[in-house]
Amino acid sequence: MALREGEPILLPRVNENLYIQVASSDEEEAQMVFKSRIADEDAEAIYIEIPLHEPSRKLKKLYIGDELSAHVISSEGIKHYFNSHVLGFREDVIRLVRIRKADPDSMTKIQRRSFLRVPADLELAVSIRGRVRFVAMTDDIGGGGISFLCDQAKPVEQGMELECWLLVPYKNGTLEHAFFKGEVVRVDLTETGKKQAMLKFTTISEPDRQRIIRFCFERQLEFRK
Repeated sequence: MALREGEPILLPRVNENLYIQVASSDEEEAQMVFKSRIADEDAEAIYIEIPLHEPSRKLKKLYIGDELSAHVISSEGIKHYFNSHVLGFREDVIRLVRIRKADPDSMTKIQRRSFLRVPADLELAVSIRGRVRFVAMTDDIGGGGISFLCDQAKPVEQGMELECWLLVPYKNGTLEHAFFKGEVVRVDLTETGKKQAMLKFTTISEPDRQRIIRFCFERQLEFRK
């Protein structure tokens, strides 16, 4: 449930604990909760210590563009959730992870499961500023973003905003399209020489997001069989 009008918003603050889950196509890994501490902040981001998985005592290595579902806990024990992603790193006495600050308007008491991802080879039409258009194939998708593969020659760079149309097939044989705009948060080069671009949604209608999440749930059920 969203926070009601007039209800105090618990924004993450320096020295508070922050609990995060990291988007993954591995459902078991996506369920793991890591604990961190907020060490610093600036106008756009907060800096956290390397997250720790307390049951195993293992640290979680994060990468630029990783999608996060994060929450802080109020003194009354209420969890306040927000979605974020990794912006970069800062070398201090210890290494800190720079993540996007919480948007007060999107804080909620209900965790959004949109950060879960599944492997998927789906057709994606991409437009760059309305001038460059091409078709790519997704590598994985989720309710918070996607990654896709394209030729090295395609002018896809970190920080770009893309317009995309995703062809979404369902188990019953129907096909739907989902439109969204997204920011390229990371570009890697694969062993096969393709560009792999990681995209987080910046503009997407709720019906289109639900189309993608429905596909993800159907795909997860297939993997469990």
